[in-house]
Amino acid sequence: MRQFPRVICLTLVAALAGCSSAGNVLTEPTKAAVTSYAGPTPLRGSGGEYILGPGDKVRLKFYDDANLTGEYEVNSAGLISIPLVGEVKASGLSTSQLEKTIARRMKGKIAQDPNVTAEIASYAPFYIYGEVKKAGVYPYQPGLTVAGAIATAGGLTYRANENTIYLHRAGAPSQQTVGLDVPVRIFPGDNIRVGERMF
Repeated sequence: MRQFPRVICLTLVAALAGCSSAGNVLTEPTKAAVTSYAGPTPLRGSGGEYILGPGDKVRLKFYDDANLTGEYEVNSAGLISIPLVGEVKASGLSTSQLEKTIARRMKGKIAQDPNVTAEIASYAPFYIYGEVKKAGVYPYQPGLTVAGAIATAGGLTYRANENTIYLHRAGAPSQQTVGLDVPVRIFPGDNIRVGERMF
């Protein structure tokens, strides 16, 4: 009789633990998917700002010299080339960090108290190929998932294996394999390849 309450207690603890685990699965699938496959996270810096990378375009406004104002693309080396200022490393910086970097380069040489603002003009595109109907290069949209990218490319072909989708993050050393059963986000510059199923 003394052990009966103990058995009930152990059963209740196990049941509650199972509920807690199930709750995590139901409430955080997106977070788990993103952290599992993200590799480097080019969309987020420590302050939650977008981090620039090759292929991104920034719109710079120079209040001291309107002739320099315009759109500049981050090249494959991570640099932007600005007349009079020269090449400036942009990859790995937020727009606010880029503003400060350019202002430091200009101070005392081009302007005494330079004032420059930077904003995203357009993101680097993403690439999708393999077993999709319209393989190619597509403009990135914030919040886009692998499934959304496939839909943008016209959907899967009849040969596609929806459980074998290869995602290669921009700047990552290797690719990851993902499925369509989890909403994995993509980032600018990502490469997606849909594999073929074996008949």
